[in-house]
Amino acid sequence: MNVAALGLAVLMGVVAGSRSMMAPAAVAWAAFLGRLDAGGWLVVFAHPWARWIWSALSLGELVTDQLPFTPSRTVPFQFGGRIVSGGLCGAAIGASAGSVALGAIAGIVGAVIGTLGGRALRGELAVAFGSDHPAALVEDALAIVLAAGIVMVMR
Repeated sequence: MNVAALGLAVLMGVVAGSRSMMAPAAVAWAAFLGRLDAGGWLVVFAHPWARWIWSALSLGELVTDQLPFTPSRTVPFQFGGRIVSGGLCGAAIGASAGSVALGAIAGIVGAVIGTLGGRALRGELAVAFGSDHPAALVEDALAIVLAAGIVMVMR
């Protein structure tokens, strides 16, 4: 596995740590655009409906993240979901580059960084803005830009 693919897997994990459904949506779009070889078990990303399903889940997450009763990303269930998402997306990138295991590990590391770093960034932004809502929107925008950038530089 080359260093570039490893870096992309970490970055996609960061996206998963910030918005857990956005990373699979980005990987599904990368597979659709031919920027990622998605065969075998990666049909979860390569199926013709995958990009639409993951995108709908991602949009739903963007909405629910704004709700006051949404649990913290660091509670075990939420944190675990982000780790699984990062690992799965990292594995897909790694599989395309020759190492599923290294890709998965890189995605997991990125997801931990994205979860904890995203929470810290959003907290600082919320203090600066005096409200969590604009901070959440900035975090959404950063995750979207990072995910799109990763897809664009693949291959």
